[in-house]
Amino acid sequence: MLPTAYCLLPTAYCILPTAYRLMQVFCLSGLHELAPYADDWDRLSAGTPFRSWAWLSTWWRHYGQADGSGPAAPRLFVLCVFDFDDTLVGLAPWYLDGRGPSGRVVRLLGSGEVCSDYLGVLCQAGMEDRVAQVMADHLTELAAADGRDPLRWDLLELEGVDAQDRAVSRLIEHLAERGNTVHRRAGPNCWRIELPHTWDAYLAMLSKSHRRQLRRLQRKLLDSGRAVLHSVRQSDELPPAIDLLVDLHQRRRRALGEPGCFASTRFTAFHRAAMRQLLLQRQLQLHWLELDGQPVAAEYHLAADGVIYAYQSGIDPDALDRQPGRLITLATLRRAIEQGYRAFDFLRGDEPYKAHYRARPRPSLSVRVVPDRAAAQLRYGLWQAGCNVKRWIKRKRVNSG
Repeated sequence: MLPTAYCLLPTAYCILPTAYRLMQVFCLSGLHELAPYADDWDRLSAGTPFRSWAWLSTWWRHYGQADGSGPAAPRLFVLCVFDFDDTLVGLAPWYLDGRGPSGRVVRLLGSGEVCSDYLGVLCQAGMEDRVAQVMADHLTELAAADGRDPLRWDLLELEGVDAQDRAVSRLIEHLAERGNTVHRRAGPNCWRIELPHTWDAYLAMLSKSHRRQLRRLQRKLLDSGRAVLHSVRQSDELPPAIDLLVDLHQRRRRALGEPGCFASTRFTAFHRAAMRQLLLQRQLQLHWLELDGQPVAAEYHLAADGVIYAYQSGIDPDALDRQPGRLITLATLRRAIEQGYRAFDFLRGDEPYKAHYRARPRPSLSVRVVPDRAAAQLRYGLWQAGCNVKRWIKRKRVNSG
């Protein structure tokens, strides 16, 4: 059923080309409006945990609605597309933030310090172009609205979306066709291993030296029982396992002279809440590895639709000579293959070890869309000028070095 608040919308909302006439799009701005569609949201997320209702609604509670009130405060800006059967077939999980110099910016839920990957536009398979068209129409109308309209936007900023996301690609094309300015650039790569059916087949994919090193670790530590991988299976095991992950992660980061992700109280609170939700949905894999009875490494993974996403880790900085990072990667990879997972994703970042494990890059895209309005275009021009200055300074430093 369509949102009650929108059942009396003007007929103009239905004046679309014949192929799209029976589709409607609404912008919802409250969790209470969206909660009834949580199951549909997850259906459209296509098994990607970072797109799920649990992950993104929890993110909003910690990073969005906690940031106060007022006209400039963040507000949900979730575009929902319904077909002629009142079925939700498309969803853009966004929010609107008016606090910065770029004006009123539409951004992805889950962005910022949480670094959610594979974000994008959620869409029923086969309907990407139709959903993108009605979303583009609606966005263009909102951008041209009166300045007092709370949903008028100055910039659409999509950071790190999957470059293979067809719905996003079509949305960008349709927005450009409607006179909006589109700026796109390559984002960071994610790295994924397509897993074979057996551990021996996976080892055969590696270089001879890497294969020999892993087999030695497996034989001396895992097969001998000196190293044991533990996993959270029920809710009462979760709090101490999180504490261990945070402790190992922060100790390792501090040893490198860095603050560490969990130095942020908001980041930590978000993940404690998100992990509880993910565990209930069987999408959490929180592991720790004990070596000779002492915890030396921990891994925080998300899992769904046959894919494991290696999100965060921690290792004991006092045990580096015992290779805890390599050891827990070996153990979790072998476990994933034995449990029948089809892929293991290291997520964003071009660290050399990922290719060493035979992961392949999956490109992402960063997009800025600016409406055809003078003030918005002026801000965009200033942003471009700033980027050019930064590039010039960087080149100068490289050349002088």
